[in-house]
Amino acid sequence: MVVARIPFISPMNVIMKNLNIGMIGYGFMGRTHSNAYSQVNHFFPLKYKPVLKAVCARDAEKVRSFADQWGYESVETDWRKVVERKDIDAIDICTPNNLHKEIALAAAANGKMVLCEKPLSMNTAEGEEMVAAIERAGVPNTVWYNYRRAPAVTLAKQLIDSGKLGRIFHYRANFLQDWTISADLPQGGAALWRLDAAAAGSGVTGDLLAHCIDTALWLNGSITDVSAMTETFIKERKHTLTGQIEKVSIDDACTFFCHFKNGSLGLFESTRYARGHKALYTLEVNGEHASLKWDLHDLHRLQWFDHGDEGIVRGWRSVHVSDGDQPYMKNWWVPGLQIGYEHTFIHQVADFLKALEEGKPCSPTFREALETQKVCDAVISSAKERTWKTIAS
Repeated sequence: MVVARIPFISPMNVIMKNLNIGMIGYGFMGRTHSNAYSQVNHFFPLKYKPVLKAVCARDAEKVRSFADQWGYESVETDWRKVVERKDIDAIDICTPNNLHKEIALAAAANGKMVLCEKPLSMNTAEGEEMVAAIERAGVPNTVWYNYRRAPAVTLAKQLIDSGKLGRIFHYRANFLQDWTISADLPQGGAALWRLDAAAAGSGVTGDLLAHCIDTALWLNGSITDVSAMTETFIKERKHTLTGQIEKVSIDDACTFFCHFKNGSLGLFESTRYARGHKALYTLEVNGEHASLKWDLHDLHRLQWFDHGDEGIVRGWRSVHVSDGDQPYMKNWWVPGLQIGYEHTFIHQVADFLKALEEGKPCSPTFREALETQKVCDAVISSAKERTWKTIAS
């Protein structure tokens, strides 16, 4: 690993070490990641400082413009050159899903740390190969399931782990969007690769439900089996790359039931055909003593119900997660001032750098993200075969 010392004194009064980032792909996720790398040391006392060393994409003109806007020192148009560069410490994979495995394997072979966008892989088999390579190389790794790092969701984790909810009975989550309803929308290409199964692997299951599943596994433990149904509402679309009308193979909507290992029941729904919803992600957990729920549209708040409250005032309360004793918030503003979506990525970078400093893994690791991939695969298989599917251990 290339480590450069610079005379910067952090709030911890330590000499910071540069961590040179090579990002492959850019687009929307590239912006969120670049912002996180740029902001993290302004707010978190850390021993490592991300340096935007190189960004890579196929379009030389566009990637140069992106690099200039975000402050990357160099550009590449061949990702293989990035993973082979001696001055790169960590590879950030922001590409379509079908490229995750090849890049991760090459990065591991070159001894690079790897931060991979979700989902981990196209399928479980690919994910297992990636986990094996990463663990064989012994390189730090993480997958960008950023919603874990919303302070209200992290607070929910603390409350569940403390036992305040008691025995868990139900977990339910949905992720609703409406951006693919038009039949005129093509599939494939740089902007619409999520509609092309060859690039994405699956539709809303791997894109939206993967987030819900990862959060659920983190909050409520392992899922043992699933029963799912999916639907592709528009069966054919013009393909951007070929110009031809082609079959649509991704799922537009998915709903599944499941059992958790702790005995609770789960209900999950995702769709891109919920008119009026741009990114509605909600979750709710019901326990014997208390319940909680969270809404991405109101991400700085956690809704909480405690049956132990006195009857005449018992009811749902809204907890404004902004105080210094709540997750992450001591690093931001004064109590009462909220933060937003982009901060979840800053928190993930902060956690990754802190884990690196302490020699610990940063969750979710590739191995942990593989569990989400197994659930996604079981969901797709269950819907196709119209039967319950057990999650492979």
